[in-house]
Amino acid sequence: MTHYAENRKARFDYEILEKYEAGVELLGVEVKSVRGGRMSLEGSFVIVRGGEAFLINTNIPPYQPKNAPKDYDALRNRKLLLTKKEITELAGSGKNKSLTIVPISVYNKNRKIKVEIALVKGKKKRDKREIIKKRETDREIRREYKER
Repeated sequence: MTHYAENRKARFDYEILEKYEAGVELLGVEVKSVRGGRMSLEGSFVIVRGGEAFLINTNIPPYQPKNAPKDYDALRNRKLLLTKKEITELAGSGKNKSLTIVPISVYNKNRKIKVEIALVKGKKKRDKREIIKKRETDREIRREYKER
């Protein structure tokens, strides 16, 4: 299983409640670009509309810009392939104002490109500060042990 892109900021900014695996509807130009590692999940999110889930604001530049179609949009909305049960679960929980659906990572599974999406809740600023403080104290403790 090869990982192509990861949304590290999402793991820091949000508390992950539930994870889902979804396929993505991509163009041929996009598939080659993703396999080349040229994809950004920063700032992207998922919307459920009309019984379908869409990946919004994901940047996939063309594999070869000179050969790309003239009307190609790198930030276009991409349809996610989920079961109806998963879509209804996401739609029901997405109505809650404090919950969001964000992509966590993009990877290869049996020659298919999959996106791991998660139902998340935003962290408060103080929670983020506590995490940073804990990380720094752990780092200092490890340094102390190394010196001995």
